[in-house]
Amino acid sequence: MKNFDIPVGYRSSLISAIKNRRRQEDKMKKDFTPTTLDLGNIQIYLARHFGFCYGVENAIEISFRTARENPGRRIFLLSEMIHNPQVNSDLDSLGIRFLQDTYGKQLIPFETLQPDDIVIIPAFGTTLEIEEKLRKIGIRTEQYNTTCPFVEKVWNRSAQIARQDYTIVVHGKPGHEETRATFSHAAAVTPTVVVRDMAEAQQLAGYIRGTRPADAFYTEFASQYSPGFDATRDLTRIGVVNQTTMLASDTQAIADFLKQTLMETYGEIENHFADTRDTLCYATLDNQSAINGLLAVPANLAIIVGGYNSSNTSHLVELCEEKLPTYFISSEEKIRSEEEILHYDFHHKKEKKTNGWLPQSRPVKILISSGASCPDALVESVIRKLAGYFNAEDALEAMVNLLLENDKPN
Repeated sequence: MKNFDIPVGYRSSLISAIKNRRRQEDKMKKDFTPTTLDLGNIQIYLARHFGFCYGVENAIEISFRTARENPGRRIFLLSEMIHNPQVNSDLDSLGIRFLQDTYGKQLIPFETLQPDDIVIIPAFGTTLEIEEKLRKIGIRTEQYNTTCPFVEKVWNRSAQIARQDYTIVVHGKPGHEETRATFSHAAAVTPTVVVRDMAEAQQLAGYIRGTRPADAFYTEFASQYSPGFDATRDLTRIGVVNQTTMLASDTQAIADFLKQTLMETYGEIENHFADTRDTLCYATLDNQSAINGLLAVPANLAIIVGGYNSSNTSHLVELCEEKLPTYFISSEEKIRSEEEILHYDFHHKKEKKTNGWLPQSRPVKILISSGASCPDALVESVIRKLAGYFNAEDALEAMVNLLLENDKPN
């Protein structure tokens, strides 16, 4: 596994020791049971997989190296490099400016850019249209392109099945940077439509069966289909790919449903559906599978740490909310006291305050995980703050020392 050069402040010696031990014990990554930190009156269960993935660490390394190696040059990020406020704030403090916000709103006009400027492409990738704009200005992005390899894998697979005359159905959030980029790359080579969820997949199935009037498609899927899309012609042969941070189980359910719809409509599937399961992101799958393992443990509550606009993090929260009280926080600072916590309600897009969030029974059992763009250091900070409420600092420190001692090379 490649070791990336990322700021030491994002690392956690505690979390690194835990992850290293689990990797040694479970090289095939078949065990999704959590790691238990038994601190007496508080018991913490850490998900088997969480935190920075390959694509995120790659993007961080390139971005910080670019700032370090180009003093005096103007450096821009196309949009948020990843969905984590701490990382983006750190990049901003280095003088890196953002050209667009998360939703594609222009913050700095492209017309103000100069050929000598550096523009970093974020881990989500970008659209072909934006790439062309930058090329016309004379800006070369190849050296500063941090697009995740697994996002590029989706693009490559889309192009492959497009050559076989399949339409691409993208399971994703239409406004998300990655979905906009994937849509652009797919739409350049084949008819493409975005479905947000199973409800929209079911609407799409009506056009496949011919039970919904074709004209209604253009209203129901406004701004979600490629130019020239023909609802009567372009849904006879399809392949499903996804925004890599969506719930993998949801993507597979949508693919299976549309495959069954085509089977029922045409009586056979071989010439109507392209299998694209190999495009699902390994990190997304691992983190979501680890949440399932985490939820097998009886607990009082769950804490998920990450950026509030992080899609993959919100899906971890969604899974936990089905089973027990869940608090989505961006850092340990949101834990105000034993009585009060500030946390994000991603359903209504707002932060809210909850009082009496810690139960009075002992021991308190807490499940913890984080999104793929969340530094491990933030998770350790949350653990340490929780330990302080239960006078468990000494027990935690003894556990840390033991883990670090065992983590030393022989």
